[in-house]
Amino acid sequence: MTRIHDLVDHNAANTPDAPAIKDCDGRVYSWARYRELTHEAADLLTAQGVQPGDRVLVVGENCLALPVLINAASRIGAWAVPVNARMSAPEIARIAAHAKPALTLYTSNVSKEAAAHAAGAAGVAPCPTGFGALHLVRGQNDPEDDSDTAILLYTTGTTGDPKGVMLTHDNLLFAAQASCWLRQLTAADHVYGALPLTHVFGVASMLMASAHVGAMVELATRFNPAQLLQALRDGATVMPAVPQMHALLMAHAEAQGHATLGPSKLRYVSSGAAPLDPAWKRKAEAFYGIPLQNGYGMTESTAGVSGTRNAIGDPDTSVGPPLPGVEVRLDPQGEDPTVGEVLTRGPHVMKGYFRNPEATAQTVRDGWLRTGDLGKIDAQGRLHIVGRAKELIIRGGFNVYPPEVEAALNDHPDVVQSAVIGRRQDGDEQVLAFVQPRAPGAVTPETLADFVAERLTGYKRPNRIFVIDALPAAATGKILKHKLLEAFADRL
Repeated sequence: MTRIHDLVDHNAANTPDAPAIKDCDGRVYSWARYRELTHEAADLLTAQGVQPGDRVLVVGENCLALPVLINAASRIGAWAVPVNARMSAPEIARIAAHAKPALTLYTSNVSKEAAAHAAGAAGVAPCPTGFGALHLVRGQNDPEDDSDTAILLYTTGTTGDPKGVMLTHDNLLFAAQASCWLRQLTAADHVYGALPLTHVFGVASMLMASAHVGAMVELATRFNPAQLLQALRDGATVMPAVPQMHALLMAHAEAQGHATLGPSKLRYVSSGAAPLDPAWKRKAEAFYGIPLQNGYGMTESTAGVSGTRNAIGDPDTSVGPPLPGVEVRLDPQGEDPTVGEVLTRGPHVMKGYFRNPEATAQTVRDGWLRTGDLGKIDAQGRLHIVGRAKELIIRGGFNVYPPEVEAALNDHPDVVQSAVIGRRQDGDEQVLAFVQPRAPGAVTPETLADFVAERLTGYKRPNRIFVIDALPAAATGKILKHKLLEAFADRL
């Protein structure tokens, strides 16, 4: 198999009647029907003038149309560009201006946000299909002479022009195989898919991994703790997630009077895309009754770099050793020689940034991807992520790693999640903490300050603690720290 749609064809040929996708409306599609729909979609793209090397922009949320169109683009040699419909119109416009798609499709049948974007688009037309009543807009052909790239994903940025990460068919096939090995995934598994297919974690570790072994993936349009709880009780066996999803699920279950998940077929649950602290690991394992595995990756590494395969109760909070075929080393930074920027090399490293050779050359050197994350490697060869190089706080000459402060705050029983950032003031940096409580009034800045004083040395303790209703987050649940100062400027 050399292209991502080969996974669908393989399963359709060998297990045609087995379930492939459970759509967000509850309907189940077999591998044979899934293959038919990808051919229908490929014919649609061709009829609309899409050529090999063109980009196909899909503005949507999780539903059958997204995997169908991703594989359809693969069939004709085009590149899929999935974009989350919950992004603002200006954000999507900047991506479209950079990607220059030959065709844009909107999953308006399942997403009010996608429908709103479609309504505001010039030249939009309805597009009834066997995989959903969509809308489309024709663009201009601007093909690349590139048969390697399968998907173009735009990364969450703070400022400036968007960066499109070119992921090849080989990148995605390798990621699928590595994810299956890590999770011991089989065709009998039922993967719950709340992670957005517009994000690398959802595409590589959920969609491609399931297709690699012929497992069924259940698509949730967006994360909802009540729906997730029901799905876990209805037979889901594998749940890839981010820490915030675990926190909100456990808070919902507790509000319903449930201290644990209860009877289920869940056998594997993981965390990724954000740091995992010891408090949540203990709470999650007590809730699920199985080990909580951790992992590390980024868009530019096709999600996977490392992952754990620990037993329940293991105190390890690392992101595990490198995956098979993946190399990791550190480039020492600052005062501590054991801490350095994480570099990684292997078949998982992106082809580059779309039409941005300068940024590509800065990020990938001699095959090594510079992640921008700070890490250390323990005696067992396990990688520990201690923070982002750009998020490192230097206070009074000492390094403060935000995940360590967040872990101390999250250890409080009335805290759902927290985010810690630095702010320059009077020639030094302040440590600012933003905390989301389980319930209004459950904690105060003063009680939290006393709580972390017992857990953190003086220079690591927050200068100020803000108790807020909710933290700004991406569709994946990843906290958007760069928006904190703007969102709460009136309280600083």
